[in-house]
Amino acid sequence: MCGRFTLTVTVEQLMAYYSIDSRAAIPFHTPRYNIAPSQAVLALIHDGTKLRLGPLKWGLVPAWAKDDKIAWRTINARAETLQEKPAFRLPFERKRCIIPADGFYEWKRHADGTKQPMRIVRKDGKLFSMAGLYDTWLNAEGEKVSTCTIITTEPNELMASIHDRMPVIVPEEQLSFWLDRRITDTGQLQSVLRPYSAAEMEAYPVDAKVGNTRVDDPTCIQTL
Repeated sequence: MCGRFTLTVTVEQLMAYYSIDSRAAIPFHTPRYNIAPSQAVLALIHDGTKLRLGPLKWGLVPAWAKDDKIAWRTINARAETLQEKPAFRLPFERKRCIIPADGFYEWKRHADGTKQPMRIVRKDGKLFSMAGLYDTWLNAEGEKVSTCTIITTEPNELMASIHDRMPVIVPEEQLSFWLDRRITDTGQLQSVLRPYSAAEMEAYPVDAKVGNTRVDDPTCIQTL
C-alpha cells in the first residue's frame, strides 16, 4: 500500500514543474514531510481546458456513498481490480488525477519481526507523479467533499525487498494521456499502471517517528 508520502517543495515549484499557468489560483500549501490518510493533499487534474492544482481529501468517498466511513478502506486502489470495484470503476474512466510527491514511506519487515521505515525517492531528487482517482460526495449538510485515492501496483525490484506493493508513478511522457478526460478506454489506461523503473529510485532508512501522524517536520526525511 501507500500510506505516507512527502511533498517538501513550494507550491510555486510545483506549478513550475507541471507548467501550470502562473495566473491560476494558487492553493494553500506548505512543505510536508509526513502526509497521512484523511488529510488534504495537493492533486492535479485537467478540467477539459487546462491543468488545475488543488486540494483533495485522501480517502476516496464515492458519490453514491451513504457516509464517509468508506474512506478508511479507499486510501489506495489496486491497479489490477479498478474495473471490479464499484468505488473506483467510474472514476477510473472519467476522474483521474495526479498526486505529486517527492518521496513515500514504507515499512520493511526484518526477520525478527521488527519494522524499519524507509523513504523511497527518485535518485535525481525530482518530483514524481502518483496516479490517483477522485470523486465528489455530498455530506448531510449538502456540502461538496472532494476526495481521492492513490493507485498501487506490484513492486519493482527495489521495492520487492521492502513491501509487496508500491504506488503507480506515471512517467512524464504519459501524464497528458492519464489526465485526458476524453480517454475512457480502461484497457488503454491500464497500460500506464506499471511499476516504475527501479533503476531510477533509491530507498533509505528514516526514524520511526514517521509512524506518528502528528510529526511533520524536516527530521522525518533525514537518513539514519
